[in-house]
Amino acid sequence: MTETLRTRTRLVCDIVVQTARLMVGVPDYDNYVAHRQLNHPQKPIMTHKEFFRERQEARYAIGKGRFRGCC
Repeated sequence: MTETLRTRTRLVCDIVVQTARLMVGVPDYDNYVAHRQLNHPQKPIMTHKEFFRERQEARYAIGKGRFRGCC
């Protein structure tokens, strides 16, 4: 297998994994970190645990006294 084919295969696999995670509601921490570093370098970056908790609270409105769920 050539190096170019390996690189392309890896890229496709990464995109498929990212898409699957987003489809089931698992946030992408690596993209969050890259975005913050590129667009907001002066602002702090949440830890993975903080990021996951914040995404769950935003999705389910847990901290607002109600449980919205997905439906």
